[in-house]
Amino acid sequence: MKLRMTVGRLVTLAPVAGLAVVLGAPALAAPADGNAVLTPHRAVYDLKLLKSRGTRGVEAVRGRIVYDFSGSACEGYGLEFRQVSELDSGEGKAVVSEMRSSTWEEGNARKFRFNSQNKLNDKRTDQVDGRAERNDKAVAVNLSKPKQKTLTVPGGAVFPTEHMRRILAAAREGKTILEFPVYDGSETGDKFYNTLTVIGREMAPDQKPATDAAKDVAALSSLKRWPVSITYFEQQDEKTARTGEQMPAYSIAFEIYENGISRALVLDYSDFTISGELSQLELKSAKPCP
Repeated sequence: MKLRMTVGRLVTLAPVAGLAVVLGAPALAAPADGNAVLTPHRAVYDLKLLKSRGTRGVEAVRGRIVYDFSGSACEGYGLEFRQVSELDSGEGKAVVSEMRSSTWEEGNARKFRFNSQNKLNDKRTDQVDGRAERNDKAVAVNLSKPKQKTLTVPGGAVFPTEHMRRILAAAREGKTILEFPVYDGSETGDKFYNTLTVIGREMAPDQKPATDAAKDVAALSSLKRWPVSITYFEQQDEKTARTGEQMPAYSIAFEIYENGISRALVLDYSDFTISGELSQLELKSAKPCP
């Protein structure tokens, strides 16, 4: 059933919808320069179908993303993420997917822990648990679930929070096009994605959102923000590398404030596109670094 396959893909890709965004890195990724101070917060995004493609596409989508971000550069960054989506094929059949993810990333972007669980109609489909650590040449990954496994990914790959800090640094510098790999422990934890990031023109603080939960938050009223789109590509096989042709696995777009809070999500899974409206936003106090 095509709908079931599409939903499964939506579930396994959900961690990237947690707004992990990037700035281009050198051969060995170094942490951002520390100028990007990320605000701990809890955000809720209401999901709905924006566009469906093909004759057997999705007719309706209802759902929610809950994104709970905490920590600081000195204590590390934690993220509790949950996405629940109901997809209707228009044939009287609906599939409910649920994804939960918990991650922690060291402030200097050298260590990363991740744990996620996916469900389809309340039945667990897979679970991933592991950790990754950057050394002088690469990123070493140790998985305990779905099975014991060790692997390495390129040293230029960055983890999710560093991904976010780098895109903000790039936006401040006026950069518009960035390319490099990212590792976030998604799917079965044994792959990384190459990314193409496009940063749009800076939006001044007086360009306030008209409808969502960001419009009345005083702490955001004086901040700049940028429209960003990121396209993710799976690792190339020999045939794809030889022909130079590769279709994206998926893409996301959003507006990001200079403190790391995002709004106006658009998630494109090729067969269909979902919008995510920021319906709730709670800013949390950050513990000062010693």
